[in-house]
Amino acid sequence: MFPMRAIRTKTFINSKFTSLNGCLQQIKIMSSPTPTPNELLQSAIASADIYHHGIGTTFLHIHNPLTDNVHDAASNPTGAVVPSISLATTFRQSTPGEATARNDPNSFGVGYEYSRTGNPTRGVFERAVAAAEKAKYCVAFSSGSAATSAVIHLLSPGDKIFCIDDVYGGTQRYFRRIVHPRMAIDVDFLDFNDDDIMKEKLQACNPKLFWLETPTNPTLKVTDICKVAHMAKENNALLAVDNTFCSPYFQNPLDHGADIVVHSVTKYINGHSDVVMGVVCTNDETIYQSLRFTQNGVGAVPSPFDCYLAHRGLKTLHVRMEAAARNANAISIFLEGHPGVTKVVYPGLKSHPQHEIAKAQQHGFGAMITFYCVGGRAQSAIVLEKLRVFALAESLGAVESLAECPSLMTHASVPDDQRTLLGIDDTLIRLSVGIESCSDLIADLDFALNAALSSMSKK
Repeated sequence: MFPMRAIRTKTFINSKFTSLNGCLQQIKIMSSPTPTPNELLQSAIASADIYHHGIGTTFLHIHNPLTDNVHDAASNPTGAVVPSISLATTFRQSTPGEATARNDPNSFGVGYEYSRTGNPTRGVFERAVAAAEKAKYCVAFSSGSAATSAVIHLLSPGDKIFCIDDVYGGTQRYFRRIVHPRMAIDVDFLDFNDDDIMKEKLQACNPKLFWLETPTNPTLKVTDICKVAHMAKENNALLAVDNTFCSPYFQNPLDHGADIVVHSVTKYINGHSDVVMGVVCTNDETIYQSLRFTQNGVGAVPSPFDCYLAHRGLKTLHVRMEAAARNANAISIFLEGHPGVTKVVYPGLKSHPQHEIAKAQQHGFGAMITFYCVGGRAQSAIVLEKLRVFALAESLGAVESLAECPSLMTHASVPDDQRTLLGIDDTLIRLSVGIESCSDLIADLDFALNAALSSMSKK
């Protein structure tokens, strides 16, 4: 175990110097005998603007007011700094068959007639997420699962999906028990990092869709998006990436060749455990029009109030992700040195098998940690039951820290043999690290892990 003083020191060091460039700039100026006013200003800017690519401005304003000559006066005649919540289900028409407000950018040029088809509050949220994900288009749905379903509606009976083997339990359940038997679409769950398996499968058949999570849920396997995008394009297939774990702040799959990006907005984008929603982003207009048709035809749309809440959450995504990732980094170091832990999986650790891939394609390592505790199911239960700051609960990506046992909770529907193959056993604990005080989170884990160790010594 680490002494708490040492833990706090490590945490401080890791959080203090999030921006290497800012750190070096500060050191240079601090070592200067008499810093000039301009040097002091540049140092202050480097220290404050730790967010990559200045994306915090985009998250708040959709268009950067300094660089984009775009004004949304048509959708905001009052000048309100917060988008309004439009609860109307229907919209007055000036003449039969002519939708209202076609010039409103939040209507995407089609105007408003019925709220399932288009809603101003939903439209502004979709535009904001598209900007955050560096996408041309975004379509919002009533849940992450509904968003996934909309992507599958791009396929036809007889098509095939190649899905990453370690995938969210709800996704694999939907693929296994609905998509395959009821829609006549075959699904192969594969390790995309195994070149031999992928080569063999691609020689045997032509998939229409590659479904990728990176990092995966819950074992945090990282896959080279560019590599899979190349495979997809060689086989005239689409690549969809579930980017929920990284959020648009830490990873942008479209930049790496993906055709589609899916998010469970419920998680990091909203970030406050009070909205269920999903989105699909793309740069392809044909895909976008099909998704928009499915959104309207199936009707799995989010409420205007939920869109308002999620949009508000998006505006602080960059701040929350930085804080949570700093906590996760310190916690992963702590867990690696604790005698109650046999293995820690976190992309930011050099011990992670795909650490270099994560470092290359992500802007940061995120706030999800998986670890294996000593003992068995009894010990993991003790750890989870003894936690006081971490809440024992499903879901992830909120400001509060959550902990769960996937084999018994989020991934209980995964077949036993598949869980064994993936290493999802009863000692695996998944942490969604929030933004509480880091020393409190570590003290909480230390107490719970020590309780589990004590239970073994009493036998």
